[in-house]
Amino acid sequence: MAAATKKVPLATSNSVNMNQGKTIEETYQKKSQLEHILLRPDTYIGSIEKHAQTLWVYEGDKIVHRPVTYVPGLYKIFDEILVNAADNKQRDPKMDSLKVVIDGENNLVSVYNNGDGVPVEIHKEEGVYVPELIFGHLLTSSNYDDAEKKTTGGRNGYGAKLTNIFSTEFVIETADGKRQKKYKQVFSNNMGKKSEPMITKCKEGENWTKVTFKPDLAKFSMTHLEEDVVALMKKRVVDIAGCLGKTVKVELNGSRVPVKSFQDYVYMYLNSASEPGSERPKSFYEKVGERWEVCVSLTEGQFQQVSFVNSIATIKGGTHVDYVTNQITNYVMNAVNKKHKNSNIKAHNVKNYLWVFVNCLIDNPAFDSQTKETLTLRQSSFGSKCELSEDFLKKVAKSDIVDNLLSWAKFKESKELKKTDGTKTAKVNVPKLEDANEAGGRYSEKCTLILTEGDSAKALAIAGVAGLTQTERSFYGVFPLRGKLLNVREATPKQLKENKEIECIKKILGLQHHKQYSNVKSLRYGHLMIMTDQDHDGSHIKGLLINFLHSFWPSLLKVPSFLVEFITPIVKATHRNGTVLSFYSMPEYESWKGSLAGNASGWSIKYYKGLGTSTSKEGKAYFQSLDKHKKDFIWMDEQDGDAIELAFSKKKIEARKNWLRQYEPGTHLDQNQKLIKYSDFINKELILFSMADLQRSIPSMVDGLKPGQRKILFCSFKRNFVKEAKISQFSGYVSEHSAYHHGEQSLASTIIGMAQDFVGSNNINLLLPNGQFGTRSVGGKDHASARYIYTQLSPITRFLFPKDDDGLLDYLDEDGQTIEPNWYMPIIPMVLVNGCEGIGTGWSTFIPNYNPRDIVANIRRLLNGEMMEPMNPWYRGFKGTIEKGASKEAGCSYTVNGVINEVNETTLRITELPIRRWTDDYKAFLNSVTEGNRDENGNLPKDPFIKDFRKYGDDATVVFEVLLSEENMMIAKQEGLLKKFKLTTTISTSNMHLFDSAGVIKKYDNPEQILEEFFHLRLEYYERRKKVLLENLEFELLKLENKVRFILGVVRGEIIVNNRKRADLFLELHQKGFTPIPKKSKAVVAGATDDKDEAEDSLEVSGVRASDYDYLLSMAIGTLTLEKVQQLCADHDKLNGEVDNLRKTTPIVLWVKDLEALEMQLDVLDKYDAEAEEARKKLKGDANGEAGFKVSKQAPKNPRKYTKKAINEEVSVETMGKASSSAMETVKPKGRAGSRKAPAKKEKPSPISDEDDEIESLKDRLKAYRLDSSPEQSADMETEVLRVPAGRNAARNKPLAAVSVISDSEDEPDLDDDFDVQVKAVPETKKKGGRKAAAANDKAAKPPAATKRRGPASKQSQGLGQQLLTEMLKPAEESGISPEKKVRKMRASPFNKKSGSLLGGIHKGDDTGIETMPASTSENADVIDVPAKARPQRANRKQTTYVLSDSESEDSDFEQASEDSESD
Repeated sequence: MAAATKKVPLATSNSVNMNQGKTIEETYQKKSQLEHILLRPDTYIGSIEKHAQTLWVYEGDKIVHRPVTYVPGLYKIFDEILVNAADNKQRDPKMDSLKVVIDGENNLVSVYNNGDGVPVEIHKEEGVYVPELIFGHLLTSSNYDDAEKKTTGGRNGYGAKLTNIFSTEFVIETADGKRQKKYKQVFSNNMGKKSEPMITKCKEGENWTKVTFKPDLAKFSMTHLEEDVVALMKKRVVDIAGCLGKTVKVELNGSRVPVKSFQDYVYMYLNSASEPGSERPKSFYEKVGERWEVCVSLTEGQFQQVSFVNSIATIKGGTHVDYVTNQITNYVMNAVNKKHKNSNIKAHNVKNYLWVFVNCLIDNPAFDSQTKETLTLRQSSFGSKCELSEDFLKKVAKSDIVDNLLSWAKFKESKELKKTDGTKTAKVNVPKLEDANEAGGRYSEKCTLILTEGDSAKALAIAGVAGLTQTERSFYGVFPLRGKLLNVREATPKQLKENKEIECIKKILGLQHHKQYSNVKSLRYGHLMIMTDQDHDGSHIKGLLINFLHSFWPSLLKVPSFLVEFITPIVKATHRNGTVLSFYSMPEYESWKGSLAGNASGWSIKYYKGLGTSTSKEGKAYFQSLDKHKKDFIWMDEQDGDAIELAFSKKKIEARKNWLRQYEPGTHLDQNQKLIKYSDFINKELILFSMADLQRSIPSMVDGLKPGQRKILFCSFKRNFVKEAKISQFSGYVSEHSAYHHGEQSLASTIIGMAQDFVGSNNINLLLPNGQFGTRSVGGKDHASARYIYTQLSPITRFLFPKDDDGLLDYLDEDGQTIEPNWYMPIIPMVLVNGCEGIGTGWSTFIPNYNPRDIVANIRRLLNGEMMEPMNPWYRGFKGTIEKGASKEAGCSYTVNGVINEVNETTLRITELPIRRWTDDYKAFLNSVTEGNRDENGNLPKDPFIKDFRKYGDDATVVFEVLLSEENMMIAKQEGLLKKFKLTTTISTSNMHLFDSAGVIKKYDNPEQILEEFFHLRLEYYERRKKVLLENLEFELLKLENKVRFILGVVRGEIIVNNRKRADLFLELHQKGFTPIPKKSKAVVAGATDDKDEAEDSLEVSGVRASDYDYLLSMAIGTLTLEKVQQLCADHDKLNGEVDNLRKTTPIVLWVKDLEALEMQLDVLDKYDAEAEEARKKLKGDANGEAGFKVSKQAPKNPRKYTKKAINEEVSVETMGKASSSAMETVKPKGRAGSRKAPAKKEKPSPISDEDDEIESLKDRLKAYRLDSSPEQSADMETEVLRVPAGRNAARNKPLAAVSVISDSEDEPDLDDDFDVQVKAVPETKKKGGRKAAAANDKAAKPPAATKRRGPASKQSQGLGQQLLTEMLKPAEESGISPEKKVRKMRASPFNKKSGSLLGGIHKGDDTGIETMPASTSENADVIDVPAKARPQRANRKQTTYVLSDSESEDSDFEQASEDSESD
């Protein structure tokens, strides 16, 4: 038989498709509509083949989910008749009955419904009865009019006709009560035959329709109605009952279906899904309007939906289900992610846990096919909205879905993290790991992994391990951490997965995620040692590592000695005899230092804040005495776990705040203990980091500064930072002199922030921005690199922080050096002036800026015992409005508005943006709403409403002109221009947290509360200031009295100084009752003295050392004269007068005078801003830029940038009135052999100043408290003048006087041939002839001793720097100088553009006898004369006035001097 079977080769596609032997008529056929439906039924009713699927069916009075075998086509023809019956409810709301009979044995189905029947009337166009037309003719329907919105299931005109076609018998019966006709017609043979209609009479109120049909089972390859198909049909009847609700009584096979509402219908599903005997799952039902019913329940992780559109079962869902589901998923997603920020839940994750039931009525629905399984109609065409209520959504969000989602997220996270698990293997490949030789082997329990803070610490650890024996060395591995470990407690799965450091630690140790460890046998290492710096950040790294282990492997922390730490000394004291003492905590060191008393000589101190400070030799020593340096962490009880969670969990914010509130200064961990409890580590060591972090982030109420800013200000005062320097250089100075332990970049950023002056930054910048310090374009981020820009102290800073307060402050000490104070004491609360923002451990803060004038006014009210007036935020240069909103208990909110004006009906001009809305960001916003403007991805804007815009502003101002259509202009005006163009923001005073004067964090409800607390503290410090000033003056008086007695004793021969032993002289002074004044100690250890002084100071009588009389014995021999006695007596009388004045002055008067001086400085700044604004307007108005300003550097680059060239002339206008000419710096031109630049005098730190200078600076500052003058505080802002001994004047008695100027650079020559110099003669002297001529008179030759600093400028010096210097230097005749006096002017120099302005003129009629030149009428400068004084060691000047005699010889001398300068 096999041989008989002929194998036919596989036919090619071409041969198959060829119609061999067929005629054209046979090949190309036309079918009628009916024939086509029977030939291709799947197009109309779906598949006619049997399908196996798991579906919901109705059996045994309940809905069951089980596998069924059914024919979709058969199910569909039944559904068409059922939906038609349900549709009648929409046509006739009075319908209240629907009866279905399914007779499987007789293959019969009938569907009856009451309500308006089909009209029994002949259709005039078609000529047949309407029932026959709609049930027996294809493509007939009442739903073709799409202009009419209908909520029925029928649409295309097939429906019931398909049922007729696929039935062997189809009977239509209907009663038309309106026409009182009853109609019956029978179709058979797949609608091929039809009987004549039978018309009978009926009652008037009788209205119903009934369809009975026998499916053609042969077409569906069936012999009878199978059980599964019947169960599906019954379930559809139950569906209809649920959709129609309680108004329609639905019967199935003579029994009423037990569903009266959609909720009842949903319960059938939920009851079926629940376990027998268990509670039905929760569900949340809401009816939205008349057309929507929604019910939501939960699933186990697989989305399910049951939905109906106009009673059609959309078993695959569609746009209506998406519409409802998206609302729920988005709400739940946001709620979960807000509460559990690291859960990273997405909308589709939420959807997986939802079971959504939807029953809706939709206008003219559109489906994906005739089977109507999926709704495809767009949401906008639904004809109604289904906006779920907030209450409904909240109920869903509070259900078990959140727990389900979090469990899923945790499971997924765990699954992901298991991919990075380690295993116990002998070798692992991890970069930078120095693996222990025995790690992962049989001795792995003895191995210790040392985790170090950085590579340098790794080098120390390796050096230390190298000092061990070869056997011991095999048990140690070293791995460097790259910084701080991630806080894993609330980290996202993505963060954990991508963190290489965590992955490396897991591999090195062999850790497996969430495994319970009772011992360390399954790990590669038996011990984990933490080796970090002994500073706060080192403690934080330890804490983060403990937190990492506690989060994932809490059982590991309970394993004894698994986690250990390695400590190194903080301080080492070395004696010259070789003894070395190590201290592991600062309190321990301080205790030892105090115990030394007077036996501290010979000790040197070294601080070890970082591991990198230790040498390799020291590292070996550490490891050789390992027991002393190794501390074991020990788990005592659950309090340890609670403490770790308290420190690192975001859920414990309030508890963490209380923890920090209970901190007591001086708290530290006792390093002498061998075992450290985790709770002790958290509460005694980690809390120090948290406090330091908080202090770095939140400023003090007293000075408004954070520690970094305070260090910068301290170094500015210490350096007398009036001469500009590069920020990169200055930041190095700050690091060196203030013990700054963080990055240089961070410090440079802080300096830049303190100098920024654009709108929205500082109201008063304490440093000057000399260069590009950033603009409002991008919020200051466009500043130049720190190596290109310069800064210096702002002139106003010392008016805010008076020098007289420096000695009252509590200075800190670190690494043996004095650094910044706990806080400075400004005269107004700077935290309100410049505001602040910061986030620290447990707290954050935001304080807006306030107007310093408002603050000053309120301080005056408090001084007068009046009530303060409320203050509102104010930003310098801001042109918009700040409106107060609703006040709450916690604080006020303010609305900040920009400025927008209507130019014409299509144009708007924006001239100001809200505070901190930067120009570039706003420009990007305008681009995003401009028609036709594509973004960087090429996308057009979603909602464009402007045609175009133009930007006209600069870096300091905002000007946008916006073009709109008239229609959009009207829309924008109706919505509100400010709102439409996003020109409003809000600021609040509800989060004002600051450290108070005691260092305790405190919440303030309003700015007045801050000011009131500051007021009482500041007043107390004015009282202290007065007391200290009096003490200092009385001390100086005592010194003067002793000096006078001493000099008189020497002059009279009562005290013999020369040719005597120092010891004898000391005893004589002591016996004669001279007051001993000890020198200030500068030893690094308390009580220590320098070796070189030890022999001299060894002589001691009654506790008085020989060095205590150095203030007498160190006086120059030239002072032992009667003239000096007379001068000292005069100084004594003068000081007495100052003491009397100060005693009469109250602290309130001191404060008022400081406020007056500050207000004058504010006037200067306001004037400068006004001039800059005026200049900007003129420049905008003049295309050539010639209007108003001729000097280019006055262009409005930074409107608030008040540089020293424009401001130093304007400081302290009133205070100059009483200042003597001795306050002026005096310089002389250098000769050919003169030094080009004298060395600068070494500055002392502000808390400790040189004894000889103290009285001078003190007397200068005391001028501020005379009743007839105001404070001369600007002296601190000026270059310090160094005095030269009087002997220098005797050698140089040429009477040349000069006016001091502020120079841009010390390196420039003192006199250049290009510099403008005005020369003026003095009255003839008795001697003439060259440089050796005698002084004009005694006062000219020996002027009063110059004070340490210059006084402020006079009124005449205000507003300088705008005219050319040639206009300023008028001929002598115009200046009122007598004709016989010679005045020489040198040619104009381009360098004058750089030169500083001259100080104001000294009063005429000066007691020097030298006539002064009247003030120039120009705005540029006043040319003045001052008496000749001692030549200083340095002279930075560019414009100098020389006073000469009438002699030709002196004139020639001047020419010689000029030549000398030129040769320089």
